[in-house]
Amino acid sequence: MRRVGIFISGGGSNMVALLDEMAKSGSPAAPALVLSNDANAGGLAKAAARGVATAAIDHRPFGKDRPAFEAEIQKALEAHGVDLVCLAGFMRILTPGFVDAWTGRMLNIHPSLLPLFTGLHTHQRAIDAGCAVHGCTVHEVIPELDAGPILGQAVVPVKAGDDADSLAARVLVQEHRLYPMALTRFAAGNRDRFALGLAGA
Repeated sequence: MRRVGIFISGGGSNMVALLDEMAKSGSPAAPALVLSNDANAGGLAKAAARGVATAAIDHRPFGKDRPAFEAEIQKALEAHGVDLVCLAGFMRILTPGFVDAWTGRMLNIHPSLLPLFTGLHTHQRAIDAGCAVHGCTVHEVIPELDAGPILGQAVVPVKAGDDADSLAARVLVQEHRLYPMALTRFAAGNRDRFALGLAGA
């Protein structure tokens, strides 16, 4: 059984989807901790209401000393026996040193069909590029941004008249399908790449 730590910075909609998945009978993963850099993150209350341990570690007192901030994160992970991390809207960049220590044990979901549109503002960039399809990707985290091995992808159409918000809303529905499936497969030892077909047409 893999003990999962989920990192969030906001409302935690993907976190909730992951918790729902892990609550299923026979799941190879169990939630050990939901951690945020913001004590006011709405997702912390949602996790606590489900009986999941939570921790808030404010990055601001550490200034630019990211390793010191991450050392506190590591202490929390160790205290709760976490051995697999899922980034779910965590809005802090992690240092290569921290990521290296979790290589092969840290997942992320990104709102594009990687390797397209790494970084931010992916939905608007997909529209501006004239893409016919867009989507999301679950990947292993490595020090290079959004460049780790791809585990799964879900595809949605880009519709006439879409703006970034409408496209993001359809992608988010698929994120909530894709990430739980990817976590279950990964926790069970399956790293084969998979895809969900065109959805939301």
